[in-house]
Amino acid sequence: MKNKQIYFLGIGGIGMSALAQYFLAAGASVHGYDLTPSAITEMLEHKGAVIHFDDNPGKIPQGLDYAVYTPAVPRSNAEFQFLEEQGIPLYKRSQVLGQITEKMPAVAVAGTHGKTTTTSMVAHLLSPQVPSVAFIGGIAKNFDDNLVLAPHPVIAVAEADEYDRSFLTLHPSTAIITAMDADHLDIYGTHENLIAAFQQFARQSKTLIIEENVATHIQHPNKRVYGIQPSADYHAYNITLRPNRATFDLRSPHGTLTGLELHANGLYNVLNATAALAALMEESQHNQNVRDALTETLLREKLNTFTGVKRRFDYIVDNGKVVFIDDYAHHPEEMHSFITAVRKIYPGKHVTGIFQPHLYSRTRDFAQAFADVLDPLDQVILLPIYPAREQPIPGIDSEYLLSLIHNPNKLVLQKEELLPYLATHPQEVLLTIGAGDIDRMVPKIKKQLL
Repeated sequence: MKNKQIYFLGIGGIGMSALAQYFLAAGASVHGYDLTPSAITEMLEHKGAVIHFDDNPGKIPQGLDYAVYTPAVPRSNAEFQFLEEQGIPLYKRSQVLGQITEKMPAVAVAGTHGKTTTTSMVAHLLSPQVPSVAFIGGIAKNFDDNLVLAPHPVIAVAEADEYDRSFLTLHPSTAIITAMDADHLDIYGTHENLIAAFQQFARQSKTLIIEENVATHIQHPNKRVYGIQPSADYHAYNITLRPNRATFDLRSPHGTLTGLELHANGLYNVLNATAALAALMEESQHNQNVRDALTETLLREKLNTFTGVKRRFDYIVDNGKVVFIDDYAHHPEEMHSFITAVRKIYPGKHVTGIFQPHLYSRTRDFAQAFADVLDPLDQVILLPIYPAREQPIPGIDSEYLLSLIHNPNKLVLQKEELLPYLATHPQEVLLTIGAGDIDRMVPKIKKQLL
């Protein structure tokens, strides 16, 4: 890998930046473009990457071995067109991830929600006892990074993204499917087509770990089901949920673990932990490196020390006067799980949710579902839709979504109006929700609340 020169088009993305770090660690020369500077691009520059933020083919270095791009970058991008015209080999991020992970046994985590936290859990349970490389779709707090890289990894962990069928480049020894809600219909057209892609992903794995509510949709000769029903192969029970803490027992084909403790919120995180434990228990059946290292005592200790993922039920302020939690949820099912967990932890409290819809197409496809999920909040604040890779769709905006919400305590604010509004409206429990750039508002909101 040394002396290779690699260009990343969209280097600041969470998946792209993990790959860029991987190649920097291997001694490659890494250059890249992104639309805007961020904490991630600053980190990459600190590690040696050369990055620019204007769409300028003149800044692409000569002598590239190949370029990596993310589907989030439009084909109209001048640099993309230049790379094509110059005949530079172009690979999707997912293709490169597939090439790296096929060199060793791999655990790949797919699902329309829950995959980032579950991927982080698997990586934490393995590290450092089992030398591994892990590509995570978020910043795992235990590592303060989206890449885990041991000097000589013997197993890979990868978040398997269903967008643009990216996960079909992976052929893991153990796969996890956490959920298959209708999403990315701009790519798949129908929910049935999405499920068909998950079926193909499952076929490419040796062992499948799948959540009980979607298990009947996917066929696999070596399928293990996890959930809270006694019929599940990996059955979580005796579940107790408290603020930032859960305890549960786990019955598995390999024995029963009692009194497991997880410092996380909500039933969905108990399920994520169950999936992670199930995957490693199954992997250990044919992977001696995993079997020798992961004792019951170690699994208990590692589960108890898991600290979560940034922007996943992420406590920003909790000072006795106000609670402020930030979450990446951007699909109705994710938002329902998040808001339900908040309600259970803070019964009787006034809960305000600030939601930034992500993508015009997703807002169009799930407008009523978004409205239904937001309705139970005490107050709903909508920010304008974050477009990401999309052009506007006539009639689809936050005002349209607001009109579907029955809750009378609702309003649309521009981002520049949010802080002045919060300054004059004290909060008890405040939530920021969404996958766009709402996270850039979080430090400013935190400063104002303290």
